[in-house]
Amino acid sequence: MPELNSSLETQQNDPTFANIWQELKWRGLVHVSTDEAELEKLLAGGPVTYYCGFDPTAPSLHLGNLVQLLVMRRLQLAGHKPLGLVGGSTGMIGDPRPTAERTLNTKDTVAEWVGYLQAQVRRFLSFEGDNAARMVNNLDWTAPLSAIDFLRDVGKHFRVGTMLRKDAVASRLNSDEGISYTEFSYQILQGMDYLQLYRDYGCMLQTGGSDQWGNLTSGTELIRKVEGKSVHALGTPLITNADGTKFGKSEGNAIWLDAGMCSPYAFYQFWLNTADADVVNRLKVFTFLTRAEIDELAAAVAERPFAREGQRKLAYEVTSLVHGVEATEKVIAASAALFGNGDLTALDKTTLQAATSELPSATVQVDEMGIVDLLVASGLSESKSAARRTVGEGGAYVNNEKVSDPEAVISESELLHGQYLLLRRGKKNLATVEVLVP
Repeated sequence: MPELNSSLETQQNDPTFANIWQELKWRGLVHVSTDEAELEKLLAGGPVTYYCGFDPTAPSLHLGNLVQLLVMRRLQLAGHKPLGLVGGSTGMIGDPRPTAERTLNTKDTVAEWVGYLQAQVRRFLSFEGDNAARMVNNLDWTAPLSAIDFLRDVGKHFRVGTMLRKDAVASRLNSDEGISYTEFSYQILQGMDYLQLYRDYGCMLQTGGSDQWGNLTSGTELIRKVEGKSVHALGTPLITNADGTKFGKSEGNAIWLDAGMCSPYAFYQFWLNTADADVVNRLKVFTFLTRAEIDELAAAVAERPFAREGQRKLAYEVTSLVHGVEATEKVIAASAALFGNGDLTALDKTTLQAATSELPSATVQVDEMGIVDLLVASGLSESKSAARRTVGEGGAYVNNEKVSDPEAVISESELLHGQYLLLRRGKKNLATVEVLVP
């Protein structure tokens, strides 16, 4: 992931909305909140300090976290002050999942992942100006606290009956595995975070996914009991497809923000493959396009769905946001080059590998580079006779160059990055071959 997100300089909220709360609602980012009227009034006034927490339970943030990062950025653009919390202590416990106990990571692993996530969060917020963002780590105030102090000063304000009613806890209690005291206590730790940030920075708002609502309100309640003050929480809707399926780590299909875990090419293709029924909502949530721009794209999706204008704009905007414009342009060039509309030799090795990773592939020796043998080895032709017919009919291509002679042997000089060949049969059937060169 690039170190600097240059798009921060061009981002802005849509000035056609009366205030940031109205824009958040239009974008579908308000699922549940504390007193809505009071929260809207608060955000329409002077700078408000707010926070969102990210637990290092993996070495990268993912699609669901991106929703929160963009909510944070929109609030910052409205003049408010963000606190990005990466949970060095809560990450050692893990928020209870509805189905099973988490595997506890080592302290060294958690500390390493804290660094990774802090770097990712920094890319989406501005750390300059009057409302500069701050990074905080809850290990700083949790580690010095003794178990006795934790139970006396914090635990006494929580009622077990209330804790048992939290959705994740209730689900686990009704399962065969149950829930450990470790994970049961997670909501107390998160509540303590909010109290600490309220005391240190005057933090008045916590944001998070709606599935975190129980944890969000544990903090508002703790501050009410300890400090006698009312603070706020905002829960965003969970991102789902029109068919109701959820994106997230628990489903095994997480879209990671780290380029090493999800390449820019795969990331771009994910957005490009968005269904027509979902694309307008995705544009609202994941881009800084204005209401007018999104309405125009919505009309295009309805009138010319085959053109996929909404999907292409969505893919470009979000990939540029996460991986940078340069990486996005490389991805687009790679997509075109695969089907003969660009220069394959201009693609760097990483982009080429990512662009061809889902294609059928084969490995051959350097002395097995006859066109007929390559077509068979790659699976593009069932037999040598079928391969010869393909060549004879003008349907065989190597690196987008037509091969017309069935006896042709591809030379080493034609290998992409000294290692690969892209084969194509007809217009759409692609495969890659890795050539083992001594």
